[in-house]
Formats: sequence, structure tokens, C-alpha cells
Amino acid sequence: MSKTVYLNINQITEVHHKEVQLKDVADVYCDDSAVTNKCKALRIKTIHEERNKRYIESTLDVIKKLVEMDPSISVNNVGEVNYIIDYHKKKAPNWVWQWTKTIFVCIVCFCGASFAIMTFNNDVSVGDVFKEIYKIVMRKESSGFTILELSYSVGLAIGIIVFFNHFTKYKFTTDPTPIEVEMRIYEDNVSETLIQNDGRKEQDIDVS
Repeated sequence: MSKTVYLNINQITEVHHKEVQLKDVADVYCDDSAVTNKCKALRIKTIHEERNKRYIESTLDVIKKLVEMDPSISVNNVGEVNYIIDYHKKKAPNWVWQWTKTIFVCIVCFCGASFAIMTFNNDVSVGDVFKEIYKIVMRKESSGFTILELSYSVGLAIGIIVFFNHFTKYKFTTDPTPIEVEMRIYEDNVSETLIQNDGRKEQDIDVS
């Protein structure tokens, strides 16, 4: 009697060992737990290179291996048609280097954001507008540092924090932050490009 195995392979999976099993890259389900465990333990790839590398694989090859292992099963793929195995050599984390990169990125982001805000304010003459508003309301010249400038600065900082929905390790809502959304979009685009490029090798339709 044929047993149906449901296969859901992730688009990209990072692994740190050279013997890659099906359970490392996919969710597997079958009514028969013994069949499920046997499928999960199936070795789908052996990595021979020592360097970090991404490997483009086909789900069809996985289905062939499953059927060869047990001809009585029927595979129903509900995941990706092609997927990526992202191999990284296992190594101890270098916390000094990690913190150095983090601090550098923070400094670059802070300086870049500050420059963008200052150029925007100068472009639209926010300072002159505040002076005019202060003169109209208070009937005297502005010193350049009044409640308007203070409120604007505090409000700008609060607005940025609320918009990005993230302050240190805390989030104000359960929604993903704009940075997380953009990073996921970028990762999806990279994965799709790698898969498409692999399928276009040695073809005239390649863009490179």
C-alpha cells in the first residue's frame, strides 16, 4: 500500500556539517512515523569542498532519492521546486570582531542619518520657519534654541523609534520592523537570483 509523504523544503537553509540530511532542509510528514523518521534521516548531499559555498539543488532529485529508498511511498511536495544549501564551516564566534562590526555599522548609520536630516532641514529652511513662527507667536526674535527646536528634536527621535518599532531588544508591537521586512525581501531576491542564474548557465538568455 502506498504511503504519502508530504515534503516542505525551505528556500534556503544554512548548514554547518558536510553530511546533509533531509531533516536539515525540510519538514517531512507521513501518517506512518517510521516512514517519517526514515525519510528525515535520508542523506541528500555530501559536501566535499572546504570553503563556504551555496549549493543550488532540485527538489526533484530529493523525490528520486526518496522513491529509490522506499518504492512504496508517494511524495507530495508542498514546498520549493529548487532550494539552496548554504554551507558554512563551523567555527567559534569571534565576539571582538562581531562587536567591532556592529559598532562600525552603528557609527556609519548614525552619521549617514544625521547628514540626511541636516541636509533636509537646510533644504527646506526649517530653522527659518521656526524663527518666523516664534516671532509671530511670541512677538520677539528667536534665539535659535527655543521650545520649537527642542520639541522638533525630541519628536523626531520618538518618531524614528516608533516607526522602526524597535528600541534595543524591545519591540512595541509583534509586527516585523521595517528593517526586518527589507532584509527578508533582500534575502528572497538573492535566493531567487541564485536559483535563476544556476538555471541559465551556458545559455544565451543569461544577463551576465
